[in-house]
Amino acid sequence: MISTFLQRLTSRGMATGIRHIRLLTPTVQAMSTSAASSYSFETIKVTSPLENVYLVELNRPDKLNSMNTTMWREVGVCFNKLAEDGDCRAVVLSGSGRLFTAGLDLSDFGDIVGVVMGDDDIARKARKLKAVIEEFQDSFSAIEKCPKPVIAAVHNACVGGGVDLICSTDIRYCSSDAWFQVKEVDIGLAADVGTLQRLPKIISNESLVRELAFSARKMFSSEAEKCGLVSRVFDNKESLLTGALEMASTIASKSPVAVQNTKTSLVYARDHTVQEGLDYMKILNMSMLQSEDLRIAAMTQMSKSKEKAVYAKL
Repeated sequence: MISTFLQRLTSRGMATGIRHIRLLTPTVQAMSTSAASSYSFETIKVTSPLENVYLVELNRPDKLNSMNTTMWREVGVCFNKLAEDGDCRAVVLSGSGRLFTAGLDLSDFGDIVGVVMGDDDIARKARKLKAVIEEFQDSFSAIEKCPKPVIAAVHNACVGGGVDLICSTDIRYCSSDAWFQVKEVDIGLAADVGTLQRLPKIISNESLVRELAFSARKMFSSEAEKCGLVSRVFDNKESLLTGALEMASTIASKSPVAVQNTKTSLVYARDHTVQEGLDYMKILNMSMLQSEDLRIAAMTQMSKSKEKAVYAKL
């Protein structure tokens, strides 16, 4: 049935369509350097090493990529911007230096301590803290809401807020020396930026989630792969980044209409019933099936040409 549909879709002129694809082929191959030039942050480094692929690195290596208030804010700003960037179709999220992240930079949260220790009554303190926590949550939720697939590439330590961070990504890879720790109970609080909400849906093992969250024990790469927190383990950081970028490049070569609607549909389906998810897809695809991308993809699949399909910015 699908094959018949695609044949009808392309029956108006295969040759014309292939010429159209050829005309869309980029003539400039140096775009990777300039594409990310507008991204300037204090704690995050953004580059574009491959066409339509962006590499976002936590960039406080001298502080073990610990998360200060500036990094929390910049993560949200960065991914909100990537969401609207037509040059970006897939993202790899990694950490510079020796490890992915050591978690919270406790030395940089004086404002929160000031609120807690201040003279305001409980209601007023709570209102201020609510606003701060909500801002932190929204920053990491920006990764999940970004329609571009995000691949986390974790090497060495991923502690506390780092687990919150990667739980917002779509695909998680790690190196063999990686380890993960839900650290918050050791500093006297419950994880409040996404781990307790997303991790149970990622690994589907309530017993293990509670064990990790209650005890703050470390989970190493082999266990992380076994339980489904990560889908691939690489020998070292270099091969990890290579593998993550290769997957991102593969994803970026597909129709951005198809890929980005697939991500938003998966996120929607996770939090709704099957029927609600199906209803969402009906509404989405009644417009998206009319996309030019479908015709281009169909012609490429059905032609004997080995030319790569090239899609317009979304």
